[in-house]
Amino acid sequence: MSNPPMSEEQRNIILRFAIIFIVIVVGFALVVGKIFYIQTFERDEWLKIAEKQEPVLRPIPATRGNILDCNGALLASSMPQYFVYMDTKAEALHVKNGKLFKTHIDSLAAGLSRVTGERTAEEYKRLIISGYNKGERRLRLCNKRINYLQKRQLEQEIELIRLGQYKSGIIFEAQHKRIKPFGSLASRTIGSIYGDGGYGNAGLEMAFEEELKGEEGLSARQRIGGRTENVTIREAQDGYDIRTTIDANLQDIVEKALRKPLEQFHAEWGCCILMEVHSGEIKAISNLDRADDGNYYEMQNHAVNRVEPGSTFKPIAMMVALDDGKVDIDDTVSVCRGTWKYLSSKHIDAHQMDTVLTMRQAIAASSNIAMAKTITRAYEGSAKKFVNRIKRTGLMDSVYCEIPGAQRPRIDVPKDTVTLSKMAYGYSVELSPMQIVMFYNAIANDGKMVRPMLVKQIEQDGDVVRRFSTEVVKSSICSQSTLEDIRGALHDVVWDNDLGTASVRKWKGYIAGRKAQSDLVHIAGKTGTAQLFINGYQTTRHRITFVGYFPEEDPQYTCICMINDPRMPNYDAGYDCGRTVRAIAEKTMAYKGCYEIQKDGSLQLTIKE
Repeated sequence: MSNPPMSEEQRNIILRFAIIFIVIVVGFALVVGKIFYIQTFERDEWLKIAEKQEPVLRPIPATRGNILDCNGALLASSMPQYFVYMDTKAEALHVKNGKLFKTHIDSLAAGLSRVTGERTAEEYKRLIISGYNKGERRLRLCNKRINYLQKRQLEQEIELIRLGQYKSGIIFEAQHKRIKPFGSLASRTIGSIYGDGGYGNAGLEMAFEEELKGEEGLSARQRIGGRTENVTIREAQDGYDIRTTIDANLQDIVEKALRKPLEQFHAEWGCCILMEVHSGEIKAISNLDRADDGNYYEMQNHAVNRVEPGSTFKPIAMMVALDDGKVDIDDTVSVCRGTWKYLSSKHIDAHQMDTVLTMRQAIAASSNIAMAKTITRAYEGSAKKFVNRIKRTGLMDSVYCEIPGAQRPRIDVPKDTVTLSKMAYGYSVELSPMQIVMFYNAIANDGKMVRPMLVKQIEQDGDVVRRFSTEVVKSSICSQSTLEDIRGALHDVVWDNDLGTASVRKWKGYIAGRKAQSDLVHIAGKTGTAQLFINGYQTTRHRITFVGYFPEEDPQYTCICMINDPRMPNYDAGYDCGRTVRAIAEKTMAYKGCYEIQKDGSLQLTIKE
């Protein structure tokens, strides 16, 4: 049976569907063809366009934390400074044939010249016009960075800049520069960083790098609303602040006092440390080296580099012998004007005399012969016991120090008694000034040895994140009776006008000058003079030292002054280093309110009701 013929309406419906199907097929074929064409012929061009649309991730640098003194004064800080660029292709500068640019070019050039002073207004105008014609995206307007005040001045005084970055094309690119407001004060202790945005490479900057550096953020440069903007993805976390134990005022006192004898004797370098007795806080630390121009700068941290301590080691050796019961403070030993020969060695006293000295007097007079005889007789054949007993004082303990590169003491067991005899007065051993002052501080602190502290706490926005407390290295370095004996000997070093090496300077039997003696603050301590060995050869040059504590009646501070290789004649450890410590002691007590400085520069005791 044949199908009935289609009606006109049915044929129209089929035709419409056919047309729609053909359109769909053709459209699909065109899409496939276009995809094929793009993938084959336009692929590279579209990839470039896609790259431009992808966000460019950029780090947001964190602001490095500050280093503060104990009173909150800035010792090191990161201050914002800015490079100034101009995007001469900014769209607004080219609208209406560059009307905005032409209107403001003269005032822009004049303002840049007035604020930066790098070029004249005419030179700036030529530079900007040249960059504008070339279409430079980052035309550098200033060779050097400008500070925040200059940036604000440009923003306030130049009308084009006030219109904003997208109209003016002016870009201020911030960078932080590390500055030290007090200049060279404690510069080696504070340390330094590699570049302005680098990491610490010395001192506290290096020791507390992780705390100071902070954590950088992240931003993306994206096209938003037809223009490119930086979008913050993660905020930067600024570094912590480090509050040190250093007092900037005491630091200034110490540095000025140290600089005076260095310049007088053209010494190679000098080091001075002021330590608070009970807490162990370092209130001031100065390291000065002579540069090629003859001036003195903070160049090396001698405070933590070990050297032969010379006669400042004698109280350490005597303390061990007294505590071991090898000698009594009133025992006597004969010394001679000439040389005492012991096996292959010769021992000579700088203050020569033929006499008999007690142990206390041997320390006061700083007799090499007396010490060599005493220690060799006490420990001949048992040198290891001598060294082990020194270790038990805590001096050899591995004590953490915030200054990177701090060297440990070197006190080895001598292989022969000749070496032992020299160790008795500070040769064949090595201690840093920091370790010497730590030991003498223990004497001042009733025998309790505390670790030298340079950092009190770590802060963030004024809140304490971590606080450091006094660390006891050794609760008692010796018996109480031995401690009193050593204290008595250190008193005589300064106050025995006949024997004391830091007492007075005499001329024809008369007192011509005082060394560490002061009417205002009583000091007790010890001198030290060490002969220098250069390239393995013994020389006639020396390193001189005085280390002491004050006020003797109730010790509050311990101070060491060490001067290396003074070149002028007539230098003397007691006179030059002792007077330096005396000046520091007097001014420190005046600063603490115990004395008043008079108009003539003298100090007078303040009577407080």
